[in-house]
Amino acid sequence: MRPFALACIVATSLCFIVACNNRPAHAAADEAKKLPQPATDLPAPSPGETRTAVFAGGCFWCVEAVFEPLAGVTDVTSGYAGGTADTADYKKVSSGQTDHAESVQVTYDATKISYGTLLRVFMTMHNPTQPDGQHPDYGRQYRSAIFYANDDEKRVVEAYIKQLTDAKSFDKPIATSLEKLDKFYPAEKYHQDYVKLNPDDPYVVRWALPKIEKLKKSFPELLQSPSSR
Repeated sequence: MRPFALACIVATSLCFIVACNNRPAHAAADEAKKLPQPATDLPAPSPGETRTAVFAGGCFWCVEAVFEPLAGVTDVTSGYAGGTADTADYKKVSSGQTDHAESVQVTYDATKISYGTLLRVFMTMHNPTQPDGQHPDYGRQYRSAIFYANDDEKRVVEAYIKQLTDAKSFDKPIATSLEKLDKFYPAEKYHQDYVKLNPDDPYVVRWALPKIEKLKKSFPELLQSPSSR
């Protein structure tokens, strides 16, 4: 019985240590209600206008899963941004030797959800103070980045980062990079809707599903109704 009891104690201790070490990666989500809505946003849309936005914040499976439940979001595609066409494949990007970041392209109805609201969700649901990675994935390919398609998007992002900095919303400087979007490259088919199609994957269970639960608790007013999912 002693070896068994000792094993239980060791396992419990390891779980406690891992939980403590992982806590900072989720701190931003816990502070969701304290993040203000951006004071600056894109110009008002035309009726039914569809827009796209590109974000990078760690593993694209997790980022995709966070944006998909939002009302007004019509599509989320996992892919690569920041690099060239010849390096836009999973094996090369995962090596960390390209300029790409694992990213998602969010297509949204701008009359139902704004770019500023997407920014607020993005800055809440990952740790924007963590450079070059999001726990448990590290490397430049997992960096926190916002890829702007035009000057209006750049202006809104810069204003929001300043707003959060001035409000001392985080206890460390925001490390999210602001990068011009040259082109977004969709990832391989098996990466699309990965969390939805693989809910029992150990990585998904450990890292993605808790993010979805925090999204539900943090932004219940932004979620699609069950009938529309």
